Amino acid sequence: MTVEAIALGKSYGATRAVDDLSFTLEPGVVTGFLGPNGAGKSTTMRLMLGLDRGDGSTRWDGLPLRGHDHVTRVVGAHLDAKFFHPTRTARNHLRLMATEARVPPSRVDEVLALVGLTDVARKKPKGFSLGMGQRLGLAGAILAEPRVLLLDEPANGLDPQSIQWLRDFLRHYARQGNVVFVSSHLLSEMALMAEHLVVIAKGRMVADETLESFVARSTRNDVLVRCVDPAALRAALAAEGVEAVTDGADGLAVSGIDTDRVGDLAFRAGIALHELTRRTASLEDAFLELTSGDQEFRTGGDA
Repeated sequence: MTVEAIALGKSYGATRAVDDLSFTLEPGVVTGFLGPNGAGKSTTMRLMLGLDRGDGSTRWDGLPLRGHDHVTRVVGAHLDAKFFHPTRTARNHLRLMATEARVPPSRVDEVLALVGLTDVARKKPKGFSLGMGQRLGLAGAILAEPRVLLLDEPANGLDPQSIQWLRDFLRHYARQGNVVFVSSHLLSEMALMAEHLVVIAKGRMVADETLESFVARSTRNDVLVRCVDPAALRAALAAEGVEAVTDGADGLAVSGIDTDRVGDLAFRAGIALHELTRRTASLEDAFLELTSGDQEFRTGGDA
């Protein structure tokens, strides 16, 4: 299944929360959804599911969501860690969902075990921690084994072991030929989980590309070279049209060139090197650089 978001838009008064967003989600990969606070990620997901009214449309294998006979078999969504009746047990919450999704009751206990909630299945979610609420939400999302998962900040409140489990689970789910679209503020974790990124800022598209190509765009990708005569090496690099900036007492940071070429230039110039290292930007480096100026610090509102 392929999911196509087409010219999505949403305004709140004079504020354009989502502005002409279009992208395609492909099966088999985990697509990360990134953006500063207030970028419009949650609103975008709600527009895709038809939970908010706005501009544009979303096609699920070429059809609107309501055009499918069994919506729960098409998409499983988890947008709110506390989206359950506080006095209904975890098992009964899922049993109600199973009835609507037309899946056997045995599937309820199967997903409870999968997300590690078997021991609290008879307890009421009102007493659950945030992490346990996230697990229950994920159980509901995967209950009908949908071909698409839409998850908004599913790692919030999870401990490190649970985050690792979530990462492995989502990658496995995608490898089964499914679409996985997940937002997160945990950029270091997203770097391990996602293969493709959709990045927005102030409701507009910043990037729609592989994680590798997104990180490669950062100016933080460079070569650190330490040597006996930085001034002489800088001159040798400049003669080849390569710029370098000082990095420490005896170092230079060189961009747009690989370590082999730096080493060759230093050798021809007769300059002894003490260190030659390729430095690669992290996802966090690239994200902060490419969305600088788009961060909105607020006490509430859309993520």
